[in-house]
Amino acid sequence: MTKELLVPTIRDHLAKNDIETLRRLCEAEHPAAVAEWLSALEPEEIWRVIRTVSPELQGEIASHLDEEAQQDLVLDLDIKDAAALLTGMSSDNRADLFRRLHEDQRERLYPALAKAEREDIRKLTAYPLGTAGSIMTSDYVSLQKDMTASQAMEQIRLEASQKDTIYYAYVVDRGRTLIGFVSLKDLIMAKPETRLRDFMHTEVISAHADDDQETAARMIEKYDLIALPVINGGDALVGIITHDDAIDVIVQEQQEDLEKLMAIRGSHQAGTYLKTSSWVHFKNRMFWVVGLAALGLLSGMIIHGFEGSLMSLMVLALYMPMVADTGGNTGSQSSTVVVRALALGEISPGDAARVLFKELKVSLLLGVVLAALSFFKVMLLSHGSVIPDGFTLWKIGAAIALALGLQVVTATLIGAVLPMGAAKLKLDPAVVASPALTTVVDITGLLLYFGTAKLLLGI
Repeated sequence: MTKELLVPTIRDHLAKNDIETLRRLCEAEHPAAVAEWLSALEPEEIWRVIRTVSPELQGEIASHLDEEAQQDLVLDLDIKDAAALLTGMSSDNRADLFRRLHEDQRERLYPALAKAEREDIRKLTAYPLGTAGSIMTSDYVSLQKDMTASQAMEQIRLEASQKDTIYYAYVVDRGRTLIGFVSLKDLIMAKPETRLRDFMHTEVISAHADDDQETAARMIEKYDLIALPVINGGDALVGIITHDDAIDVIVQEQQEDLEKLMAIRGSHQAGTYLKTSSWVHFKNRMFWVVGLAALGLLSGMIIHGFEGSLMSLMVLALYMPMVADTGGNTGSQSSTVVVRALALGEISPGDAARVLFKELKVSLLLGVVLAALSFFKVMLLSHGSVIPDGFTLWKIGAAIALALGLQVVTATLIGAVLPMGAAKLKLDPAVVASPALTTVVDITGLLLYFGTAKLLLGI
C-alpha cells in the first residue's frame, strides 16, 4: 500500500485509538517502510503510533525518519518520552540527531538521559563532521584475549541486543588498544576452551578517527567488510563504522560530486530537493552560470572577429556546432574519468605527466576517427552546395576535419588538466573541472576552427 493511501488509514486507527492494529502495523513491516509512511504525519501523531511498540523498535523507526522529522519529533515530546526514544536509538543515529540540535535544546535533553548515554553522545559529537569519528558508533562488542571461546560467546549473548553488529568482535588489551578481532564464525568453529589469543586475527584493517569519512567508507568497500574499527591517536578502539553507514557516506559523496560537476553549490544533502526553497536553489546555481556566461562573451568576440571569413564561406557556419559539441563531449569524458580516479585515490597530482600522456594517446585515436567521419559528413551533406570560386569541397572538408581532430585532442587534454590542476592547488576537482570545461573548450575550439580555416583555406 502506498503512503498516500496508508496515511488516512493510520489516522483513522488513531481516531479510534486502535492501539493493537497500529502495533501490528509497525511490527509487520521493516522500520524504514514504517518511517516512510509516518513521515507525512504530524510529530504528535508519529509518537502515538510508534509508542505502541518496544523502545528498541521505536528507536529503529525514528532513526529512519528524515532529519527534519526526527528533530521535530524529539522536540515535540515531553522530556521523559524524548529520553526514552533517544535511548532506543543506536548511538551513531542519536549522536547525529544531537549535532543538529541547538545548544539550548541539547542542554534541555541531557539531564533526562542516563549518564552512559550522555557521555556517549558527547564523545561521538566531539569529532568534526566529515571525519570517520563523526559517523562511527560505539555499539560494538569488545573482548579480552585471555577469554575462552565459550566465555566470548556468552558475553556476546549478553550484549547482542544493544549492539549494531555482532558478526565481528574486537579484541583489546587493558588500555583498550586494538590487538585483533574474531568473527562469529571463528567463535562457533573454535573449541569452547580455546583462548582467543590462539585464533584471533591480528592483522586488523582500521581507520583513524580523524580520517576523512569517504576514505573510511572506501576501505569498507575495498576490503568487503561488514564493519571497520576506528582507533584514536593512541591506537585505542573508540568505535566502528558499519557497512550501512558506509553506503550512506558513499551515496552522499556521489551526490555531492554529481552536483559539483553540474556547478551547483550548497550543502549537497540527499533528500532535500523539495524542502529547499526556490531562492536557495537559485543562489546555489547562479554563481557559476552567471560567471561562465560572462566569460562566454569571448566566444562571441571570436566569432565577430572572424565575421569576414564566415561571410566569404558560409558553409563553415554549418559545421561550427559539430566541432563545439564534439569537443565538449570528449572533454567531459576526460574530465569525468580523471575526477573519478582522483576521488578513488587511483591517481594524485604527482601523476600529471602519466595522465596527460595517456589522455594524449586516447585523444589522438579519437581525433583520427572523428576527423575522418567529419570529412565524409561534409562531403555527403554539402554535396551540390554552391562553393565560391577558388575553393573545393574536399579542401573545405579537410580543413573542418583537421580542426575537429585538433579540437578533440585539446579538449581531452584540457579535461584532464583542469581537475589535476585543481587537485594540485587543493581545490575540489569536481567543482572546478566541469563548469569551466565547457567554456574553455568552446573558446579554444573556435580559435582552432577559424585558425585552421584561415591557414588552409586562406580566408
